[in-house]
Amino acid sequence: MRLTILGTASHYPTPATPCSGYLLEHGAAVWIDAGPGTLTELQRHRSPASLDAVWVSHAHADHTADLLPLFYALAFGDLPARPPLPVLGPPDLRSRLVGFLGARAAGDLDRVFAFESLADPRGRRVGDLDLAWEAVEHDVPAWALRARAGGASLLFTGDAAPSPGLTAFADGSDLVLAEAGADRPDGSHLTPEDAGALAADARAGRLLLTHLALGLHPTEAVERASTRFGGPVAAARPGDVVSVGPVSVAVPTVEG
Repeated sequence: MRLTILGTASHYPTPATPCSGYLLEHGAAVWIDAGPGTLTELQRHRSPASLDAVWVSHAHADHTADLLPLFYALAFGDLPARPPLPVLGPPDLRSRLVGFLGARAAGDLDRVFAFESLADPRGRRVGDLDLAWEAVEHDVPAWALRARAGGASLLFTGDAAPSPGLTAFADGSDLVLAEAGADRPDGSHLTPEDAGALAADARAGRLLLTHLALGLHPTEAVERASTRFGGPVAAARPGDVVSVGPVSVAVPTVEG
């Protein structure tokens, strides 16, 4: 699998960094989270018309706002015609978009998007990608994503507080893509230490930090996560392309 980082910013995009967004590819292409600014970055790598699905972790605007320009692009832009694009997200995602677009747009919305609720825990196969999700603790309904393909696995936390369920869901992941949206525990996000502990307890191969708390420098976040996880740790940057696969060496854990 190939993971392209489209954006990592928390709360609002900056000129250099869109909000949360990621492109996962293995034959099929899935856009994970559609934070502000990520549609522009997505188009550096592929046309939105070529996507096979969009997966949205929760309904906060810094993870969903670019669904609106995506709708306009697919409905009224100069992109090739295509069948409705599967959008896997919170149960209220469609109604939220209708609220922005107006009730008269509901028909066009259903012509462009095929909404599927993450409240249904069955998972989904998208081309060669096997997707599964698990509810996590956040201040709105939210889910983590597990993707498997080609013998590799990725865990994306979305926005989540630490929990035994998240650790169990992440178990054995080759790569944990973890938000570190809290500098200190806040009951809704992971701190860098929480992200490191998650990777260690889940016996992950690598840890990639994203969606850092405002004011938290990536170098500090990596250092703090590394006090809990002895494997490779890095901070995601827009434009990074990461190959997701098994780590060839044993990964130690750090007690703490």
